[in-house]
Amino acid sequence: MEDVDKIDVLEPNDVFILTICGAVKRMLQYYQGAFQDLDKVDVIESNDAFTLTIHGDVKRMLHDYQGALDNLDKAINLEPNDAFTLNIRGVVKRMLQNYEGALQDLDKADDLEPNDCIHFDYSWRCQKDVI
Repeated sequence: MEDVDKIDVLEPNDVFILTICGAVKRMLQYYQGAFQDLDKVDVIESNDAFTLTIHGDVKRMLHDYQGALDNLDKAINLEPNDAFTLNIRGVVKRMLQNYEGALQDLDKADDLEPNDCIHFDYSWRCQKDVI
């Protein structure tokens, strides 16, 4: 974690580096640190689709599904054909029991990246929830 924090000190206002640091901290389950980095990006550039996606994914991991959906909707408005974001939003919609919306996002993600089986797996789970 110290190495990730050193990068942040070297480039304290670089949107890409702050977002990557937030993403790494999310993967390490250091959610508070992820929020700190992503909140800095929001101050510098509030309409960065990738940052909004990572921020939404951190909220998803903390079970703040409505907050996650808000971030992911903003990201999709900026980048409507981002399969990664569509996939995460589909998972969030599933958790909110919006199965139709979840399937729409997951199907679109699958259309955009047909070789990524993760969309199919979540789509299958969502269909199973409906049955």
